[in-house]
Amino acid sequence: MTRLAAAAAHFGRDLDYCLGRIGKIISDARASGTALLVLPDAALGGYLADLRHPDPEALPPALKPDDPLLARIGALAGEMVVCLGYCEADGDDRYNAAVCVSGDGVLGRHRKVHLPAGETVAYRPGAGFAAFDTPVGRVGMLIDYDKTFPESARSLALDGAQILACLSVWPASITNRAPRMAQDRQSRLFDLYDCARAAENQVVLVSANQTGAMGGLRFLGQAKVVGPAGNILARTWAKAGLAVAEVDVAAEVANARRVLRHLDERRPDLYRNVP
Repeated sequence: MTRLAAAAAHFGRDLDYCLGRIGKIISDARASGTALLVLPDAALGGYLADLRHPDPEALPPALKPDDPLLARIGALAGEMVVCLGYCEADGDDRYNAAVCVSGDGVLGRHRKVHLPAGETVAYRPGAGFAAFDTPVGRVGMLIDYDKTFPESARSLALDGAQILACLSVWPASITNRAPRMAQDRQSRLFDLYDCARAAENQVVLVSANQTGAMGGLRFLGQAKVVGPAGNILARTWAKAGLAVAEVDVAAEVANARRVLRHLDERRPDLYRNVP
């Protein structure tokens, strides 16, 4: 059995504060016996303050892929596998990026492929999806809007991922605000996508998200662990905290695929305009 944890927490621009909060969450996760911890997107440096009119002069701090802060988080992780998001600098280009680390170093990386309109001012899109091996199994990473597109998770599942780590800074609707978070359109979609991506690929999904607010955005929280039948195994609702579930990943995936094997039963030769 493996303990998987998804964090709901808020992160801002202060990198020292972010590092301290990450250290505290890692410590709490370790105390619960967690082997894989997924932190939100933009856990180092925060997110954009405004998606409709982002200020190019007020963007998150951009870190190089070999920034010492990432090595420090790997050292804090030790035997634990930790996924987190940050703004990555590559020359003059910036990417909304995620990295998976442990005390042994970097295990995997991902650059967000699908950028909503506001992000195109700040970031360039990533170039693809790739799963990677970790001590807890084969993992693939998605960054918030990526999970809106079924092909993203499907690409990782076809690459052998049995665990999808979804890192988000998913806000409540900015165009159609609801009086209560439970009635918010984006709140419903966030949960729907988490469950659908797990069920349609018959994998375990660990979904982290930010809480609190930045600028005009207020984030949903709703961190969760979802089983391969689309069943929510643990969740935080809107509050900050850890959603922790103990899962035999290989056994759960094998059981879900015992009769119906979605990946094997596809008919890509008949799907119009889909490779």
